[in-house]
Amino acid sequence: MVIYTKLLTVPNNIANNVNGHKQDSNNNDNEGDNNQSNNQDNNTDNTNGNNNNESSGNELVWGVDSASLTTDNLLACVQENYGTPEIWGRYLGDKEGVSTGITPEEVDLLHSNDIKILVIWNHFTDATGFENGQNVAREAIQKAQEDGVPEGVALFADIEPTYPVDSDFIRGWYQVMSESEYNPGIYGSFDSDTPLYQAFQQASETNAEIKENTYIWTAVPKVGITTEANAPDYQPSAPEDGLIAGWQYGIEAQTCNIDTNLFNSNVLDGVLW
Repeated sequence: MVIYTKLLTVPNNIANNVNGHKQDSNNNDNEGDNNQSNNQDNNTDNTNGNNNNESSGNELVWGVDSASLTTDNLLACVQENYGTPEIWGRYLGDKEGVSTGITPEEVDLLHSNDIKILVIWNHFTDATGFENGQNVAREAIQKAQEDGVPEGVALFADIEPTYPVDSDFIRGWYQVMSESEYNPGIYGSFDSDTPLYQAFQQASETNAEIKENTYIWTAVPKVGITTEANAPDYQPSAPEDGLIAGWQYGIEAQTCNIDTNLFNSNVLDGVLW
């Protein structure tokens, strides 16, 4: 393996700029956005949102993520029923019964519609142990290279609420990712009382660069699916001063198999594919 030495540079204004107040989250104990079924028990489409997002202090863009193959029909479904996403979260490699891996045809389709791709790695269910974190990162890097993901793009480790997690895993993930051509990212429930939040804080106390350089895509609080026009006020739960790439605020849309998100516009350049 080629070892890359790099200086991670991240925009200062991507840091957590919320007021620190916490809302009750609605964590899904199943594989959240990874579930290809269209279970509507936990979220309903909400068209009464208030799109007053200037209060966050950052320019925001609307996007989606999906465990399904992106086709012309799915893209049209999203555009006709919800809005025009600037970012689309997709997975590397197939995970049986959970998610379909992104294909070259999908990449072409999304890019031809001026949509950036957020890259997700979910081929693990145990987020504990330093060596395990290193190995998971190496697997993600290898698959990203095989799929032609460009240098500098962030790879997001998908740590679901049901997964065991500790600070050693996060340190191992970060160590290998930071020495590669890619940037480290983590997806998960970052409420202050969750194991992931606590593990991330512990890891960051050991190495401050982890918080400084790891892009966070938080899945809390859950407020329900909305259209782009009715996206909620930007209030992601995440570690203070963390690099918040985005907030997945609603899961499992009724009409299309997507989740809905708000992203910091600063991730459009370099962080995404």
